[in-house]
Amino acid sequence: MPSPEDDAVEEVHALVGEYEQFLSGKAEGTTEAYLRTVRHLIAWVAQLPGNARLFQPPQLTRTAVEQYLKHLEQEGLSLNHRARVKSTISNFAQFLIEEKRLLQRNPTRGIDLPPAPLPAPRQLSGEQRSLLRSLVEQDGDRRGAALFALGYWAGCRVSDVSWLQMADTHVGPQVGWLHVGYKGSKWRDIDLLDEARAALCVLASHSGHPTDLCVYLAAQ
Repeated sequence: MPSPEDDAVEEVHALVGEYEQFLSGKAEGTTEAYLRTVRHLIAWVAQLPGNARLFQPPQLTRTAVEQYLKHLEQEGLSLNHRARVKSTISNFAQFLIEEKRLLQRNPTRGIDLPPAPLPAPRQLSGEQRSLLRSLVEQDGDRRGAALFALGYWAGCRVSDVSWLQMADTHVGPQVGWLHVGYKGSKWRDIDLLDEARAALCVLASHSGHPTDLCVYLAAQ
């Protein structure tokens, strides 16, 4: 004869099965993610003190949800992940409220996660550019100045400089251009502004091995 504990486990399995039917209109990947989150949540709540290792829907309180989200944060899960988990719990709670009448109130209501940090700006401000140029000039390193010039005045990426070949470099006292890239669709020619060309010429004239200028830039 099944024990009360066995009956409770079967009830939870049946509840999750009904929730899966509730999600039938969602994409397969979304449904799997929701079910995975709900199963983990149920197992975690059942382990809380006083729950006797068994889950009952009334245990899904705001306090329990707050503790669960805090647990995920302590486990190192990202803010975006925790936001998705909160959304899933809210959906599960709506199922328990609307379909099963097992909850009176959505436990995620009133729980606010911190705002996502602003992404780093993709462009430097005028003040930042001026400060960066000043630091390079104060350092007085010719190689550093040349690398800075390739990025600042020529728009080269790190990969462009790393793969730069001497045959792709055409730098003279008056004009200069580079053939940069390392993938077929990424090759491009760059006409050098005087500021970039001058920095490369200075480096070449002091490196002692001007023919190895590109190798010197990339490897030193």
